[in-house]
Amino acid sequence: MKKYLLAILLALPLAISAQDNTWEKIETEPVEKENPDAKYLAENAVPMVDGKVVFHTVINAPGKSADQIYDILLKQLEKMVQEPNQIENSVVALQNRDKHELAAVFHEWLVFKSVALSLDRTQFNYQLHVLCSDGQADVSMMRISYDYDMERNPQHYTAEEWISDKYAINKKRTKLYPISGKFRRKTIDRKDFIFNKFNALLNDQK
Repeated sequence: MKKYLLAILLALPLAISAQDNTWEKIETEPVEKENPDAKYLAENAVPMVDGKVVFHTVINAPGKSADQIYDILLKQLEKMVQEPNQIENSVVALQNRDKHELAAVFHEWLVFKSVALSLDRTQFNYQLHVLCSDGQADVSMMRISYDYDMERNPQHYTAEEWISDKYAINKKRTKLYPISGKFRRKTIDRKDFIFNKFNALLNDQK
């Protein structure tokens, strides 16, 4: 009887290990987490043209004439200069229907952080230039600068000396610098919003 029980006990661990192999080490490739700043670290995320920061895009608008594109984007620019985030002196400065050319100057708030009793923001200054032709719009954001901490310690930065790769990204291109980096993120986000809005308006099928 004792020999029988001993045989059962000796066999038991083998039976368990055959069913439950969680003790085995499973080799897996490490999962590389995507850098949340990848979009802002990418090459040409802040393009330089002749030493100046210029964001540029060509928006296709199939079936629309230069006049139609001009009217759509003029209406949008007129709306933008009146939006609540504008400070003062934002204006559609150029309207040339013969050349289908538009230009607007913006002075607006970019908010980095807004919580109770704490508001971190900058005045964001830039120009938009639009050249319309049949089927497309050529759009540029340029002459970008910032006026920061105006109430306590006023600081003025140009995009070239603040959000360019040289001033906003570490040498290994793995992370943004804490202060200039937040300006780079918000500027790219704002540019993307405007360009995407123009694209949506010009490709509205209604």
